[in-house]
Amino acid sequence: MGGKILPKNKAKGVDFCGVGKYYYIVRSDLACYMRSTNFNKGENLEIFSLHPACRDGDHYLAHKDDLFYVIKGNYYRRVKNMNTDEDSVVYTLHPNCQGGDFYLSAWDSFYIIYLSRGVYRKTKNMNKDEDSEEYSLHPNCKNGLYYFGTEDYYYFVKPHDEWGIQYVRSTNFHENTNTETFSFHPSVINFLPGGVGVSKGPAYGEWVCIKTIVNDSKTPVQWEKKVTKKSGYEKEMMCTIEHNWKVSVTVSAETGGLTKLICKSQFSMTGEYGGSSVNTEKENWSEATETEETINVTLQPNEKIYIWAYQLCLGKQPVLYCRDMRILGKPCPPTDVPLPPSANCS
Repeated sequence: MGGKILPKNKAKGVDFCGVGKYYYIVRSDLACYMRSTNFNKGENLEIFSLHPACRDGDHYLAHKDDLFYVIKGNYYRRVKNMNTDEDSVVYTLHPNCQGGDFYLSAWDSFYIIYLSRGVYRKTKNMNKDEDSEEYSLHPNCKNGLYYFGTEDYYYFVKPHDEWGIQYVRSTNFHENTNTETFSFHPSVINFLPGGVGVSKGPAYGEWVCIKTIVNDSKTPVQWEKKVTKKSGYEKEMMCTIEHNWKVSVTVSAETGGLTKLICKSQFSMTGEYGGSSVNTEKENWSEATETEETINVTLQPNEKIYIWAYQLCLGKQPVLYCRDMRILGKPCPPTDVPLPPSANCS
């Protein structure tokens, strides 16, 4: 419909990983992660809180020993569980393993992709750089938005094309052999950064005329009345994106509503990724209700005034009814954006 998902280099704290029968999408920006047994079919989608010690990682990966690795700078934190930070220990990345664009684990090894050099490094241990080798990356494997692995496959997420958002499964990044391409289930897409812009349509703001007042008399008229306008967030409508998710109680409690955070994030993105480039933190994110505001104006003979309210939409659906209201003497809406720019645009 519109927009595309953010690549890893523009989405700090967002990554994919896999181990055993599970695949994971980490959204550190939302303080949670999704676990699934099949991204293509959208099976067993569960969302858990990300422990504070495991947030804000540069990279996330998981290994066959059922341990997760959170890389920050030149260090990595190894944990048994990203929800509890169980059995955590911190190691230094070996100098040969630092500065990678992507990190993943597959088979018995760790893989570090260096896109600028067009190579990937394979090693048994990221702290000691044991049994390491470097290979050239096949040209067809160089444009991934995210890379991840499981015990017996490598994966990468393809850029959005005419077939939507897809991921490739392979057994060899060097020769690009045994490849298969899969589409993401819509319920998985909604969890990706920029995903609701793909599924619902791009975000945009608009001024809506909520009242027109006319003085048909030959004398000035003092007009003082209450104008009804909507204020808040269309929670019920947007919560439909969670219908296939099993969200843990702690996630809902910590976030105050996961879809709210997803919508805030979407609105803050640039237009390239289906966003509006605005910061909505100071808006009313409680459930949308009708509110009344008193308007007091003097209308001259035969004068018309128009009352405008601002709202943010995804696709064709209003999502957030903002506080801003304007009174103009012409039927054309205001041309300004009443919300501050997001940090993504600074």
